[in-house]
Order: sequence, then C-alpha cells, then structure tokens
Amino acid sequence: MIDEKADLFNPNLLDDYEAGELAVEYDDQTPQAVIEWALDRFHPNIGLCTSFQAEGMAILDMAWKINPRGKVFTMDTGRMHQETYDLMDEVRERYEMQIEILSPDANDLDQMQNRYGPNLFFQDVKLRLYCCDVRKVAPLKKKLDTLDGWITGLRRDQWASRSNIRKIELDHDHGGIVKVSPLADWTHDEVWDYIRANDVPYHKLYDQGYTSIGCAPCTRPTKAGEDPRAGRWWWEKGAPKECGIHCPIETGGMEHELEALLGKGDR
Repeated sequence: MIDEKADLFNPNLLDDYEAGELAVEYDDQTPQAVIEWALDRFHPNIGLCTSFQAEGMAILDMAWKINPRGKVFTMDTGRMHQETYDLMDEVRERYEMQIEILSPDANDLDQMQNRYGPNLFFQDVKLRLYCCDVRKVAPLKKKLDTLDGWITGLRRDQWASRSNIRKIELDHDHGGIVKVSPLADWTHDEVWDYIRANDVPYHKLYDQGYTSIGCAPCTRPTKAGEDPRAGRWWWEKGAPKECGIHCPIETGGMEHELEALLGKGDR
C-alpha cells in the first residue's frame, strides 16, 4: 500500500541520514536537551504521548518547563484504572494544561465486543492483540497521521524489544514522522530520582506494587524479583509484552504483525 503521507513533501520531516546523524549527536545528551530540540524544531506539530506512567510524567514535567504550550495526548481505552483518571485530573490542575484524549472507534469496538465479548483478551494472544489494536493502536495511528513527530517515554532497559531504540529516529510505521525517546538511556532509578527531586505527580498504583500500568484487566502488581513488565498480560506464555504502540524496528512494526496474526480481512 502506498503511504500517501510519506509521498507528500514536508520540509519538517527528516530523512534517514539526518535522523541517523541526530541520533548520534543527541545520544549522550540530557532528556531536556532532546526535548528542547524536538519542540524547537516541530512545535506545534509534535505531541507527547503519555499513559501517565513514571516515564511519561517525568517527560511531561520536563517538556512543560521548556514549553508549557506543548501538546499532550493519551489513549483512553475504556478499561483504565480509576487511578489513571485521577492522575489525569491532577495533571490538568497542576500544570494548567489541556490533555487530548483519544478514544477507540465506536463501530470497531462494537464489532469486536459483539463477536468476541468484552474480555476477549483472556481467550487467546491473537485476540488480546486485536483488542489492543482497536483500543490503542488505531486511535494512536489516526492521531499521528496529523503530526510531524511524537515524544515517548521508552527506555532501552524496559524490555528486549526496546533495547535498540534511539533518542531520535524515524517512525516508518507512521509515515516517517520523527519519534523521540528522551529517556532511552535512563534507568528506572533515574526516572524516580527525577520524580522525587521535582515533586512530580505519579500514579498511585505504584505504591500498591504495580511496576507497569496499562488497562485494569490486563495489569497486576509484580512480585519481588519479577521483571517490571511481568504484570502485563501475565496469563500469557511466551507472548510479547507489547500492545502494538511500540515495537521492534527489526520486525517492521507490530501493526504489520497484527495483520498477519489476525487476518484482518477476515474479521
């Protein structure tokens, strides 16, 4: 399929060479330097995508201090923890900012639930990925089609599929826009050191033993010694701890994998 967006000339978009040069240049720079570069170059056509986990909150605080008019958006899957909504309200009040909330397409959601039920994700990995696609990936793709870049809270040590991410890279799964991950080389402890030092609001489920927070039915607290993402889709064996929003560059994107796994044309 031809990517119409990629075929349109956009002077803001990077090419592979420039993105590679910038990735090298900013690899040892602070998150603030990376965010400042991104906002200076792409604002207002760049947004921070956050699920209000620790990394996203640290970046939100940094970005707000650099440019309080920056765009922030999130996905409301319809199955979120109440604590997530509470934190969203706290962020609105604390930073006096507007948060754009992306929602699943109502027809796609109805079709999925009418065919497989509301808890299809427990039945099969393929159906879990289908649910993530409808509730998260599709709304995100629609939003990213309107932007020149997005900022994420990815870190290299979060999961094997994220070990090769760069602070600045092209997102070829979304029309070649720039994808910025300012905390790529940070550790878990560095994120929390920033949050505590700057009195950044954080998700209250962390105090209850959660180490990675997504939809309520698909997230549980982790036990001592478990991988931080072990609480995601814990009933699955050998499946990727990814929802499709972020994916290994080497595979060409979880969206492509979803198409093969689910046979979208047969739904």
